[in-house]
Amino acid sequence: MEDYRKYLDPDVASRLDNMELRARLVVEGFITGLHKSPFHGFSVEFAEHRQYMPGDETRHIDWKIYGKTDKYFIKQFEEETNLKSYLLMDISKSMNYGSEKRLKKIEYAGYLASSLAYLLIKQRDAVGLITYDEDIKTYIPPHATKSYLKLILKELSEIKPDKKTFTSDSLDKIAEQIKRRSLIMIFSDFFDDPQKVLSTLKHFRHNNHEIIVFQILDPMEIEFAFGKDAIFKDMESDEEMATQPFHLQKSYQKEMQKFLDYYKKECLMNQIDYVLLDTRTPFDIALMNYLRKRSKLH
Repeated sequence: MEDYRKYLDPDVASRLDNMELRARLVVEGFITGLHKSPFHGFSVEFAEHRQYMPGDETRHIDWKIYGKTDKYFIKQFEEETNLKSYLLMDISKSMNYGSEKRLKKIEYAGYLASSLAYLLIKQRDAVGLITYDEDIKTYIPPHATKSYLKLILKELSEIKPDKKTFTSDSLDKIAEQIKRRSLIMIFSDFFDDPQKVLSTLKHFRHNNHEIIVFQILDPMEIEFAFGKDAIFKDMESDEEMATQPFHLQKSYQKEMQKFLDYYKKECLMNQIDYVLLDTRTPFDIALMNYLRKRSKLH
């Protein structure tokens, strides 16, 4: 039997070219490590009729229709979803950073989001995808079918960041569009004004949505462990600065920790699940945080 768990390592998963295969192996690797299945039962409701085809199960034949028309019709059903979920993906230029040979943040976020989409649809939940940078770029409303999963995975595999970050403005617009109470999962580095971002997250909470914030950073953005003189270039403004990283490392780390602590504290105070991930983090850590949030909703 294949050792699925190895695909929980981002570097291993990244070697797979196919997004759907990658998502499946990540999810299978995660599930094999659980003692209890994360999947809940589901019910179905009648959707429509279609004509009987050879190979269809006879138990789904509508005999009342047959009695009236002398023709065989099959009852089609659609799944009643336990939950509507939205994957909100920051696709701004800053997400395109990756140090050395590591995954770029946008790649890590895409792999994680695709795995969550696969897991959600596997357990009969509806999932949608929204991408944004300066504005909303893609809006795919939630559905719970396997064919719909391919649409989401295709979109995630074709993301090419090329615009600046306006996380707070974009999320405000998204909050206005999502009316029904849902699970909102946001993937971003959150390199925006923290106070404005938190104000927007409160907008979601005011509408009774459940929120998981996945703040995804490269290890070098957290540690600033550059070993020699360098010229740093802002990925969004192209502004450059020559500096000696060693002399700045301690003060940089102090400011970065304040930045991260602010998000963590404010999210906790506002009942928002906050998950800090760097691009080395195995996917099962993030997936477990999703399941913890989901368990509160059932």
